[in-house]
Amino acid sequence: MQWRIWVRAITFVTLLVVLALFTVSSDPVVAGHKNYELNPGSISVPILNYHMVSDLNIPLSLSAENFDQQMKYIYDNGYTTITPDQLMANMKYGKPLPEKPVMITFDDGYLDNYTTAYPILKKYGQKAVFFLITANIGVDHRFMNWQQAREMSDNGMIMQSHTVNHVNLKKISTEAASQELADSKRIIEENLGRPVRYLAYPEGGVNKSTAQLAKDAGYRGAFSVRFGEASADSNFYAIERIPIFGSSKTYRSFFLRLNAAPVLERFGLIR
Repeated sequence: MQWRIWVRAITFVTLLVVLALFTVSSDPVVAGHKNYELNPGSISVPILNYHMVSDLNIPLSLSAENFDQQMKYIYDNGYTTITPDQLMANMKYGKPLPEKPVMITFDDGYLDNYTTAYPILKKYGQKAVFFLITANIGVDHRFMNWQQAREMSDNGMIMQSHTVNHVNLKKISTEAASQELADSKRIIEENLGRPVRYLAYPEGGVNKSTAQLAKDAGYRGAFSVRFGEASADSNFYAIERIPIFGSSKTYRSFFLRLNAAPVLERFGLIR
């Protein structure tokens, strides 16, 4: 029976949670601030990381049907999508979040984010964060234009930075990286009339130097591709996310990653 399989899975995950309490991150770049004692109200938040919602048969793309199914699950199971500002206020100061918070993020700013993902998000009353490659917006036909980005921004979606040219900041000079960060922030603010406070690193290109550059450029926080949930223990300039990929078992993968992935990842069972 299918219900027995789920009971066994939940029991297994519960045991892993207990074991996970004894594990900590030792990565000096992503190890966090250990603010739980100062901010007892801080909780762990899953941040889902998407790219495309289309019929392309590649891991970075989900079908519209799959994405709709996932957003319906979030809606039906009482999750509340939150903004980066809400997340940061909880991480830093323990400011309360809604019950079962989750953040939905999209990298790059593809056109299908507007034509396909956006209507589904509206259908279920969800908000999402879109990290834009500014050099492609309104230039490359595969990406949304500024009018579309503005419409989304005016209707509850959050547009933030994914740099100008989607370059790995660790692989370019300090001056070039600073320019990428400053220019992308300025371009989005000029086109949408809203503040840009957050960044997603292209290719996950974060180390101590790039994190400091993001801070110096005026970003309040930045998101990495390191697997895990965001919490007071997260580095505010290397916040963990959970990638969602398209596959033959997309929904099962989504379910596990949303509900148990951080624990499973600690034991090398999921990536």
